Formats: sequence, structure tokens, C-alpha cells
Amino acid sequence: MKQMTAKEVETLLNEGKKLNIIDVREVDEVTGGKIPGAVNIPLGLVEFRMHELDKSNEYIVVCRSGGRSGRASQFLESYGFNVINMAGGMLTWKGKVE
Repeated sequence: MKQMTAKEVETLLNEGKKLNIIDVREVDEVTGGKIPGAVNIPLGLVEFRMHELDKSNEYIVVCRSGGRSGRASQFLESYGFNVINMAGGMLTWKGKVE
């Protein structure tokens, strides 16, 4: 499983890169703030909503600490998606939130 740090993700966003970020935290967790542009798909719904994703895109998966996003990344990888887990999750995020 590929991984990226929160700082690396922040740097890419600051450089103006268009990133596809999936936040797998629960809805009530995301109301406290998420990475700008991230799409919220709670971990329990990833299996049912993966049809919304495009296998030709790369996705960065985020959660609170990196555990749930790791599980989601492994699951999506097993279905042929190109995913990167953001290690440390939102606990390590120092960038802007929306």
C-alpha cells in the first residue's frame, strides 16, 4: 500500500495540484473540518459507493489517524483502484480545512 504524509499532501495542494481526496471518517467527524475538496465517503459505505470512483484516477484516502484509511485503501486496491493512504490522518494535518 502506497503512503503519503499529511505534509506531502498539503504541499501538493499548495502547488495547485488537483487531488482526489476521499475522507472515510464518519459524517459527524467531518463537520469539524476536512481537507478542502475532499469527498466524504464513510468507511462503512466505501463498498457501496466505489462505483462513483474512476479507476483511471489516483485517490488519496484520509481518516482521523490513518487506520480506517489504511483499511479503505487496501479494500479499494483489491478492486483495482490506484490509492494512497495519508499516514497519520487528520491528526497530523496542519493545512487549511473547510
